[in-house]
Amino acid sequence: MVELTDKQLAGFRQLLIQIRDELRVLLDISAESSETVTLDQTTVGRLSRMDALQQQQMSSACRAGYRKRLLSVEHALSALDQDEYGWCEGCGETIDIRRLAVRPESCLCVACQEASEE
Repeated sequence: MVELTDKQLAGFRQLLIQIRDELRVLLDISAESSETVTLDQTTVGRLSRMDALQQQQMSSACRAGYRKRLLSVEHALSALDQDEYGWCEGCGETIDIRRLAVRPESCLCVACQEASEE
């Protein structure tokens, strides 16, 4: 495989920064909806409380996903700063540019990712 050019690396840096900023906004927006649900029976009925609890759980799960992806994006930005971006942390080979185009925060090639999920 071919190493990434400076122009490609700059493009991935810009994309990663954009994703990082979007994830931070999503975390800010979703913070309120994942707060503890107040179960005031005088203001809401049973179904409304159950719906509120379900919404809180879904929001918490989304926030966990946002935080996990944000860590991956920040790790990729750090790898860019250290001239290690685009190299698989599993086997040391270059990560296919098509994979990076879909998930620019990828730190494993497809083969190593599949092996890690087994």
